[in-house]
Amino acid sequence: MPEANRSGNTPPPAGPAPRGRGNDALRIHIVVFDGVEELDVFGPLQVFGATAAMGSPVDFRLVTAGRPGPVRARFGTRIDVPDPWNPSDADVIVVPGGGFRRTDGPGIWAEIKDGQLPRLLREAAGHANLTLYGLCTGVVLLHAAGVVGTRPCTTHAGARPHLRDQGADVRDARVVDDGNLVSAGGVSAGIDGALHLMEREFDSETAKRTERYLEFERTGTVVVTPE
Repeated sequence: MPEANRSGNTPPPAGPAPRGRGNDALRIHIVVFDGVEELDVFGPLQVFGATAAMGSPVDFRLVTAGRPGPVRARFGTRIDVPDPWNPSDADVIVVPGGGFRRTDGPGIWAEIKDGQLPRLLREAAGHANLTLYGLCTGVVLLHAAGVVGTRPCTTHAGARPHLRDQGADVRDARVVDDGNLVSAGGVSAGIDGALHLMEREFDSETAKRTERYLEFERTGTVVVTPE
């Protein structure tokens, strides 16, 4: 919660409504799975939470493709997901990465092999007005789901050769916005991508206000296509 609210001052005025959604909140689902990279999850979550706390209508939640219950992130953080997931309830689905170099352990390769999460993402991609936001090696998972194909995207620098070999139009950028597919580079770049989404879905002042609250400075190149 912002310091001004804790000190008893008047809360900030409500921010603008999401573009094209009337007064409805922007519904964001962040997918988690065993082996997921912590900062891939909690960096964007902090952006969405701060934006909501400062008055913008953002409804964000953690979801999982499997049964509700505990998920163990890469460095041992336990994440409890209490409810079943319905992807059709989302306006934005955030797909983090994790485990790219561990093909025999938990992470994206285990999810790809299992098949359930790629199937749900592929089905969700067909929904009107839905944005998929892949960050870090979550973009590899999205590609395996058949969502990326030859579209412009970015990912963790260590995974870019793999995606290029798979036919994706990989850009050396921190964030790539290709309409209903947004992608960000490795780990901390997920914060930049989340702030970009707040700017796109609300306005630049909303994103800047959140950026100031987080004491974070966006860096690197943002590619918006068509260029």
